[in-house]
Amino acid sequence: MKRLAVIISPNYKDYASRYLVDCARSLSEQSFSDFDLFLVDNESSETSYNYLRDVVPAAHILRCEHNAGFAGGNNTALQVVIEKQYEYALLLNMDTVISKDCLEKLIMAADAHDDAAAIQARLMLWPDTKKINSLGNEMHFLGFGFCRAYQHSYSPASIAFPEIAYPSGAGVLLRVSVLRAVGLFDEEMWMYNEDQDLGWRFWLAGYRCLLAPEAVVYHKYEFSRSIQKYYWMDRNRLIAILKNYHALTLLFILPALVMMEAGLALFSLQSGWWKEKLKVWQYFLSYKHWNYIMRERRRIQSTRRIREKKIAALISGRIWYQEIDDAKLRLINPVFDAYWKILRYIMWW
Repeated sequence: MKRLAVIISPNYKDYASRYLVDCARSLSEQSFSDFDLFLVDNESSETSYNYLRDVVPAAHILRCEHNAGFAGGNNTALQVVIEKQYEYALLLNMDTVISKDCLEKLIMAADAHDDAAAIQARLMLWPDTKKINSLGNEMHFLGFGFCRAYQHSYSPASIAFPEIAYPSGAGVLLRVSVLRAVGLFDEEMWMYNEDQDLGWRFWLAGYRCLLAPEAVVYHKYEFSRSIQKYYWMDRNRLIAILKNYHALTLLFILPALVMMEAGLALFSLQSGWWKEKLKVWQYFLSYKHWNYIMRERRRIQSTRRIREKKIAALISGRIWYQEIDDAKLRLINPVFDAYWKILRYIMWW
């Protein structure tokens, strides 16, 4: 059994021409070289396929006739990785450059922690390589996900392998045996929050998500302000909490959730994405969608091996995201933080 498969995030149209050369070069310089490379070409054309073949001739290129998104594209490769019985799969964004010992450090961390389903690399920004992109992702109790320590300067952590709420899909090593047991990305999410959902499911099944700070990935990250992005992020956070929370947690957070929805409706009017917010609400009016959510919820809850109180300790009552600096958010943060601390204190389930 070969130990490692490296999966570069799905290509779409001309995306590879902007990033793939640097990413592939950094992979070719790794101290650990015993790995196979996979790349999914979403909505593949002969032009895009030939370009990928020219840049990474050794890669296994999997072609999709349609755009399967981040979730479906990665699942296409992960299904092959599971069938071929690799031990680990590294998900890597195409817009990354990785340090020369990154693969070696990630595998060492995974070997040392056999209860870890996911080991995230330390994601640093590029070209400002002294600033952090993510030290693992954090999750607000109402489902918002954000990068831990984003744009902060890095200093070595006191804990070698700190636990994280969920890993970023931009640079994370996954244990294939756990994927086989827990499942892959939820393709209904298509893009955004799918890594949050998968990390949550790992925790529920009794596994951990960790950070390996010595394994470094540099990310050419750009914050997208696409209006369409608001739809996917807002809809998918609600799907994630409906699927993964204990029923009692859903009951107790309902007042805060209603308050947040009212605030988001106002924010969407001010910011110009109110049509996307209406589409989010419209999504949850469909019987077909609720049938899917409840079916997935039953499946996920049947895998639960851990009390909600332990998972709740990893979840934040505050939203810390420096690129969205809104006065209303600063005002409500202390209220929600107190709300969540009280709920965590009384949580007996």
